[in-house]
Amino acid sequence: MRVKVRLFGAPREALGRCEIEEELPSGSTVQDLMDLLMEDYPALRSHSGMIRMAVNRKYVSLEAQLREGDEVAFIPPVGGG
Repeated sequence: MRVKVRLFGAPREALGRCEIEEELPSGSTVQDLMDLLMEDYPALRSHSGMIRMAVNRKYVSLEAQLREGDEVAFIPPVGGG
């Protein structure tokens, strides 16, 4: 199955792109996607502990199962005042 990954903030800057398309086996979870991306894009590793994931604009846990065509957003912490 194919999913689209949208990157924001520091992860986006680290990779120099805002989107990635990934092919995953059917039944994969958000954690499976995260593991694959950390392997394919080592620059993301330093951000992995701070990133929240959303699937189709809803925050999810790492155990959430993905489906064909899902949009997964990697959202870094936001600060400001």
